[in-house]
Amino acid sequence: MSRPTLPPRFPATPEQINAQVSAFYARVREDKVLGPIFNRHVDDWPAHEEKIAAFWRNAILFERSYDGNPQRVHIERPDVKPEFFAHWLDLFEEVATRMLPSETAIPWVALARRIGVGMKAGVQSARQPKDAPPILR
Repeated sequence: MSRPTLPPRFPATPEQINAQVSAFYARVREDKVLGPIFNRHVDDWPAHEEKIAAFWRNAILFERSYDGNPQRVHIERPDVKPEFFAHWLDLFEEVATRMLPSETAIPWVALARRIGVGMKAGVQSARQPKDAPPILR
C-alpha cells in the first residue's frame, strides 16, 4: 500500500532547495557576524548543507528526510545569540531573492521568518535564569 503524498507548501524543487542552501551558506561563510560562529561549529560543510537541505525539503516538500533537532543545536551553542536570528534571516532573504523565482522566494522567506521567530524564542527562553518570568516577544 502506498502512502498518499502531500503537495509542496509552495512551488519548489529539490534542486532549488539544494542550490539555495548552498548559496546561502557560501554567503554566511563570508559574513563578518555569522561566518566566525558557523566556521567554529561546522567541520564538514557538505554534510551540514545536506542536513539543512533535508530540513527544508521536509518543511517544503514533506519529504521526511530530515532527522535532527535544530532548536537544541542552537541552544547548545552559547555563541549563537538570539539577536543574530534577524541578521541570519536577512541574509537568507537576500540570497533567496537573488536565486529563486518570486513564487518560491517569497513564501520560503516567510516560512523561514516564522521558524526563526520560534528558534529565537527558544534560545532566549533556554538562556534566561530559571526563576525569571518567560520572555513573550
